[in-house]
Amino acid sequence: MIDDAIRDQYLPTIGIECHVQLKTKSKLFSGESNDARTAEPNSVVSHVSFGMPGALPVLNKHAVELAARAAFALNTRPQKFSRFDRKHYFYPDLPKGYQISQFEQPIVLGGHVDIVVDGKHKQIGITRAHMEEDAGKSTHPTGKDYSLVDLNRAGTPLIEIVSEPDMHTAAEAKAFAKALYLQMKYADVSNANLYHGNMRFDVNVSVSKDPSMLGTRSETKNLNSFKSVEKAVEFEISRQIELLEKGEKVVQETRGWDDAKQKTISQRTKEDAHDYRYMPEPDVPPVVLTDNDLAQIEKQLPLLPADFRTAFADIGLTDAVMEDILGVPATAKAIMDVLESSNTDHAKRIAFWLMQPQEEEIDSQESTDEYDINNLIKLSQMVADGKLSSTAAKEVLGVMLQTNAEPEQIANEKKLIQVSDESAIEKIVSEVLSENEKAAQDVANGELKAIGFLVGQVMAKSRGQANPALAQQIIKKQLKI
Repeated sequence: MIDDAIRDQYLPTIGIECHVQLKTKSKLFSGESNDARTAEPNSVVSHVSFGMPGALPVLNKHAVELAARAAFALNTRPQKFSRFDRKHYFYPDLPKGYQISQFEQPIVLGGHVDIVVDGKHKQIGITRAHMEEDAGKSTHPTGKDYSLVDLNRAGTPLIEIVSEPDMHTAAEAKAFAKALYLQMKYADVSNANLYHGNMRFDVNVSVSKDPSMLGTRSETKNLNSFKSVEKAVEFEISRQIELLEKGEKVVQETRGWDDAKQKTISQRTKEDAHDYRYMPEPDVPPVVLTDNDLAQIEKQLPLLPADFRTAFADIGLTDAVMEDILGVPATAKAIMDVLESSNTDHAKRIAFWLMQPQEEEIDSQESTDEYDINNLIKLSQMVADGKLSSTAAKEVLGVMLQTNAEPEQIANEKKLIQVSDESAIEKIVSEVLSENEKAAQDVANGELKAIGFLVGQVMAKSRGQANPALAQQIIKKQLKI
């Protein structure tokens, strides 16, 4: 365990590369499906996936539009001219012997992502983002002397987003990963399902005592959760400081994350940058975007998290509640619709009803809820009018979301409508006061804490239908306080 005094002598520097699977129906250069999650190995393939002689790639237009949309979501503009290159390396899951990617002239240059850590705002710069096809997948069965290749993912359309090395803590790295996830999700660039690998993070970490010089970095690849990003960074910072304190050197290498052991493990060393022998891709024409193209793409850009934060600023939500709401886009959109259709009181009340507290991750679950905004507002109005208690409203909400029935109908059927008939409640209060003379005397003597007990008794006698605020007023009135 590294002593805090020693740790404080080192400055960690962190950069993140993120592969984002684009939300297209087909692959980047061929017509087969872009969704192979439940498919048999090597069943979602074509002659292009196998790299057959004479197979020619044809660029997916929608993939280009989504990559351009990603540029706007990264607070920059797409490049009007970009082109593809061949990145050569040899591995069994890459039959062509090269990957079609962008190197010299990517579709996105610059930009930034905004994060908040411990209440402090910070911008993390984006170096570039480029389009590329994914390779296949190699698996190595335990105890066997062979490997298996599945080319279902070969040709899957990706953008690789590369950050500037602007992060210096594990908390900042986690915040960046989550903010990037939300940007891609809200921009509708990707399904962004971490569980299915729609976004994968590669984390580069180095430490140095000299702030003007970077240390030797490690790269931990294929992280698919915000928590693993944070924990991998924490582990690497500690591991590298320990090595340096022992007088040893940090080796430039690729590492993997062992989630069970909560540690990184060495996979392969990188003495020098690999020579991929990039060359221009001769079979795919350059991508040329006109001013009209860019205007159309920008016009179709959905609302982003910053737009929702601005719109929700007057509702009075805490930062934690705001983040829980933004974690589920369907919820955020519903609250926005409520705000546009009614007022901040309804929006705040409904926000707390629909809010789904987020666990550490937002990966394997996806909300498909569709909300009837008019019914939500009607239900909120019933609470505002004193017809329903907050507890009863939540019960009505549960039924309403399942059946889409009118909230008043549900409340009547369940006998949840609060009684606001003053004469009826006066009678119940009289009975409660006579049955609980000591509590009544305590309240009369100024011990107002006991009034909650009396209100509870009124609610019990009325089977929860008395308006509690009105019941309290009548108790005070009858006790003359």
